[in-house]
Amino acid sequence: MQAAALKSENIPTACLVLADGTVFYGKGFGATGTTTAELCFNTAMTGYQEIMTDPSYAGQIVTFTFPHIGNTGVTVEDDETGDPVAAGMVVKWDPTLASNWRAEAELTDWLQSRGRMGIGGIDTRRLTRAIRQQGAPHAALSHDPDGNFDLEALVAKAREFSGLEGLDLAKQVTCAQSYQWNEMRWAWPDGYVNRATAGHKVVAIDYGAKRNILRCLASAGCDVTVLPATATAEDIKALNPDGLFLSNGPGDPAATGEYAVPMIKEIMETTTMPIFGICLGHQMLALALGGNTVKMNHGHHGANHPVKDLETNKVEITSMNHGFTVDSQSLPENVKETHVSLFDGSNCGIRVEDRPIFGVQYHPEASPGPQDSFYLFERFAAAIADQKSA
Repeated sequence: MQAAALKSENIPTACLVLADGTVFYGKGFGATGTTTAELCFNTAMTGYQEIMTDPSYAGQIVTFTFPHIGNTGVTVEDDETGDPVAAGMVVKWDPTLASNWRAEAELTDWLQSRGRMGIGGIDTRRLTRAIRQQGAPHAALSHDPDGNFDLEALVAKAREFSGLEGLDLAKQVTCAQSYQWNEMRWAWPDGYVNRATAGHKVVAIDYGAKRNILRCLASAGCDVTVLPATATAEDIKALNPDGLFLSNGPGDPAATGEYAVPMIKEIMETTTMPIFGICLGHQMLALALGGNTVKMNHGHHGANHPVKDLETNKVEITSMNHGFTVDSQSLPENVKETHVSLFDGSNCGIRVEDRPIFGVQYHPEASPGPQDSFYLFERFAAAIADQKSA
């Protein structure tokens, strides 16, 4: 009996299969079954729950380079959207038990209840090197408590995955109908509280908006109305807003841009309102201004990415999550590049020279991550105030 039990404990209960045939065996946790997605890695040392519930990770399995995953548990307050959006998670060690005063549940139980799976016991350093060298691969992740895996079928599934290029995922993660948002950022000792005074009327287009981005807008003095990704210029102008915000989101910006870009162009042509874009919203803005976007080798995913502000020469440590980038060489003359990545020189910010229109590639709400960039929300609110006073 003891030998049989020991043998069963050593049987892999999950495997990660790459499209090139590489197989990683490990211990499964969370939901069972099989999922296929693009494989990426995230270098953040905290915030695994926020990462798993970030709509920008739709269509991706996340490899966590930090080994201690699970030690803070999960709490509903930290969800960036209602349910996990990332297809699965890959970790070095099995998730640890929660040891945090805010924890409401264990990570493994939370994943199982939300239909998401994970695999532990993986050499995440080797996997991360492979992603950096070869690009983000297509992968199949399978969890079976009995350890039964059809490797040929899993390789085929990984190879059949269409990839993110040409894929519009914003429609899958956007809200179904409009809603109001006035909850502000978390602060000790009261936690999350609502705005008590009226603010600037801002319409936020939800391409996959994170709750903490909306909280930052509220904290900067905005009364936010969230509209679905497919909202038209007429829908926006009917609300008579003071400003327009374009949110983060997943997928290929060129695909989402088929319906988003005409709306943004019409707003720019028929109004003078300030516009602020983050991540996919930044890319939508660049496309509307005449630029192009391209797929990156492995993207930027982490909470420790240095970005240089070309106008102040200051360096911000930022939170990143994107697999596409704006081609700065394609920007027209009246659009200035304002920020660049110090990792690879890729574009991280733009602004229109003669109008209050700007965007950044990174996530200034810092969830997870440092809070160097909150000033961007204040800059947006100040632009609205200046426009209203003028």
